[in-house]
Amino acid sequence: MEQLTDLPNIGPKLAENLRRVGVDTPEQLRKLGAENTFLQIRAQIDPAACLHQLEALAGAVEGVKKSLLPPERKAELKIWYRSL
Repeated sequence: MEQLTDLPNIGPKLAENLRRVGVDTPEQLRKLGAENTFLQIRAQIDPAACLHQLEALAGAVEGVKKSLLPPERKAELKIWYRSL
């Protein structure tokens, strides 16, 4: 079974935050999506969660390092983040 830390960008700390909001598997993360997961982390655990964490989640959902997210996706995430 794939673990959260098997995903790109997901280290022990972010994996713990994911578990604390009820996301225990990569499949749950993919189903919930980066933005919804980020909102839960921000509301329940870390109100200061930053754009880098959002990009890390998006990369994990897509199975790539956050630095390899397409520029269009990064721009979309930045706009969404700034709207919060």
